[in-house]
Amino acid sequence: MNIYLIFVIVLLLLAVSDLVVGITNDAANFLNSAIGSKVVPLKYILAIAGLGVLIGATFSSGMMEIARSGIFNPGQFYFAEIMIIFLAVMITDVVLLDTFNTFGFPTSTTVSIIFELLGASVAIAMVKILKSTGNIADLGIYINSAKALAIISGILLSVIIAFTCGMVVQFFTRLVFSFNYEKNLRYFGSLWGGVAITAIVYFILVKGARGASFMTEEAVKWIQTNVGILLIFTFTGITALLQLLASIFRVNILKIIILVGTFSLAMAFAGNDLVNFIGVPLAGLSSYTELVSNPEFTPDTLKMNALSQPIKTPTLFLLAAGFVMVITLFLSKKARTVSQTEISLARQESDGGERFSSSRISRSIVRGSVTISKFINRLLPGKLILFIERRFDPGSFNKKARNKKDSSSFDLLRASVNMFVASILIALATSLKLPLSTTYVTFMVAMGTSLSDRAWGRESAVYRITGVISVIGGWFFTAFTAFTVSFLIALFLNWGGLVAIIIAIGTAIFYVVRTNFIHKKIYEKIHKKDEFDEKETLNGENIVQRCNSTIANVTGTVSKLYFSSILNLIKEDRAKMKKTQRKIEELNQLAKELKYNIYPTLKKLEEDSVETGPYYVQILDYLREIAHCLRFIGDPIYEYIDNNHPPLIKEQVKDLHELNESVVSFFEEIQNIIKKKNFTELETLIAHQHVILDIIAKIKKKQIKFIKSELVGTRNTLLYLNLLSETKNLILYALNMVKSHRDFLLSDNLSSKSKTKVVETLKIAE
Repeated sequence: MNIYLIFVIVLLLLAVSDLVVGITNDAANFLNSAIGSKVVPLKYILAIAGLGVLIGATFSSGMMEIARSGIFNPGQFYFAEIMIIFLAVMITDVVLLDTFNTFGFPTSTTVSIIFELLGASVAIAMVKILKSTGNIADLGIYINSAKALAIISGILLSVIIAFTCGMVVQFFTRLVFSFNYEKNLRYFGSLWGGVAITAIVYFILVKGARGASFMTEEAVKWIQTNVGILLIFTFTGITALLQLLASIFRVNILKIIILVGTFSLAMAFAGNDLVNFIGVPLAGLSSYTELVSNPEFTPDTLKMNALSQPIKTPTLFLLAAGFVMVITLFLSKKARTVSQTEISLARQESDGGERFSSSRISRSIVRGSVTISKFINRLLPGKLILFIERRFDPGSFNKKARNKKDSSSFDLLRASVNMFVASILIALATSLKLPLSTTYVTFMVAMGTSLSDRAWGRESAVYRITGVISVIGGWFFTAFTAFTVSFLIALFLNWGGLVAIIIAIGTAIFYVVRTNFIHKKIYEKIHKKDEFDEKETLNGENIVQRCNSTIANVTGTVSKLYFSSILNLIKEDRAKMKKTQRKIEELNQLAKELKYNIYPTLKKLEEDSVETGPYYVQILDYLREIAHCLRFIGDPIYEYIDNNHPPLIKEQVKDLHELNESVVSFFEEIQNIIKKKNFTELETLIAHQHVILDIIAKIKKKQIKFIKSELVGTRNTLLYLNLLSETKNLILYALNMVKSHRDFLLSDNLSSKSKTKVVETLKIAE
């Protein structure tokens, strides 16, 4: 008996861990619209969402039956078997969700828990069948297949419904308000807010009241009886209040709508998804209580029919779970990573790089959409098309974005639609006790509104669609992985008993700790300050500072990576070369991102600094070429070592040491010139370049002699000549970059103020 008490405690501890990883993934569902539109500072968004989560947790009681009897028939399992199922489910859930959080992919906690319950219960059911009848057809006795199929179908259907609703509502909302919505907001804003908030009150309070742990039967009955009156008073009161705030206090109605929407969506999330995190552990606790209250039974003889009975979860448990989620909401960095995926796919502007590349499917979809669009345009009247084009012209939004230091990814109007369409759908599902996936709904609503708002223009459509397909593909992967891993863990626990449970829990703990270190590296990389990507007005002065900083950092990195590559080749150190190769790839990615950000950077240059643009572009071109040269050096070296080709001969080693030292010294001189802005040393640098080129020429002649003497083979020759050729290119591009930077600093096109600042610190003989 004591061992099962330990199992229950373990389940409850796993519940806390699951709450942390669960809210980390699902926080994106109710935070993204407010964060993406930057309606208020982040701390206020989190506070409002936290309050919604806390209150919504108390509405989750009715959903707990899904974890107890929604997927399997508990009366067909004994207590000992139920505990194995629950342990397998919780271990799988923590590991799976933490994996998705680490790499910033939003997934469905609802789908994961359903397929985990399905996988673990199928595993134990098959063990029971093989021990008894051996007829797999008896699986239907143990698994509630009809209800499971209905739940899964409902979740998949929600994807289509959410996308369609988001697209349609956003289209008509934008048609009414347009991107320049401030004027129309004065006339229709309060009405829009009244309808939206009243709908939320209806679905969450009226329809969801019966599931609240604190609601009495009399209170629920009174609400159901007076639905009409409640809705009329709510709509009238909210509309009047919003109109008053807008007219007298000049309050932005959309901000109120978004903040209320954040609260309501967080509340709907907690009401619907809390079962995903604590439903199984609480079912385990109920099972243990049932065992203790029936001492005449043993764990192997007590059938768990009690789990099929309705239960009201204590409010204290729900509030405790809510507090854990609220604390995680404020502290989790992984939640920010998950949020960024959806925000990047939904952002209005297509400036800069995209997270996803294009694919054959996305290109086909865009090509087909363009064809359909042209066909529809031929059918519609010209005046109607012109009217729609004017309403959907994002010029005013783009102008505001350029004028703001910290511009938003999309405007307040779209954020309000995201909030309320998703809230209504989720709250409706909660009221019907359907475990709707909040991730699927909020993500697809956001994608639907983005499409309708023309955020997926031809500039970015193929990349955004690939992103959406990747996320949806991850959802199917969630289902498959959840079922498979839970199935295998349940079999392992059933076979290994206590030892297997200890091993499984220990492995899960190790894995979660390990992924935290992995995420730390990912987070630092994503949030590393980009020298050219800050959203502020640029001028000659600050672009000079950024150029100096970037060139100094890149040249320092190139020097270290080149030195390391040559040394690894000489020592045939495969492991270190693999690490060096990864760092070279990171440098290439940085250079690529800098190049992608040319457009937004040039767009924000001050008028008196426009002529500095070509110099800036030229510098980035050379940086990109330098990074390419380093990759063309590193990749062949790693391939040579990895294939265990013959080592370099002594003469080659001696020559490469000389070349390596000279190249490193060359880049140190560049760093010194850039940092001090002392271009009087440029002649010395040019002389040093000639020395290196002479060394390369001398080494090439030696290599030809080695070939004639048959001291080296084909692979050695190809590698060696490629290394020398790319080193030559590296040196040439580096010197040209320094010259371009000199010309950039001395450009007459800098503003007078900026020019003064530059010349004050620039030491050069003019």
